[in-house]
Amino acid sequence: MRSVILIAVMAVVTILLRFLPFLVFRKETPPYITYLGKVLPPAIIGMLVIYCLKDITPLAQPYGLPELIAAGCVVCAQVLKRNSLISILLGTAVYMVLIRTIF
Repeated sequence: MRSVILIAVMAVVTILLRFLPFLVFRKETPPYITYLGKVLPPAIIGMLVIYCLKDITPLAQPYGLPELIAAGCVVCAQVLKRNSLISILLGTAVYMVLIRTIF
């Protein structure tokens, strides 16, 4: 029962956070919100890339090869398909296969 309540509260908070901007800015979106909408997504992706690659040890085996190969697959998939979901799933799958079988 406690888990159900916890999930319900998280769902309500998530929904409120999604609809709050539409309720607050009904008529016109302020320029700074538009600016943040343009610059934050690439900044967040950049931070995620840095976070994912921060523990690479270039002087110890496997020299960061699984991470770099998976990152290369993500870049190639993004260039070819322009679909973030496919790119992320492919990179995750390649990385997991590499660390479980080869490295």
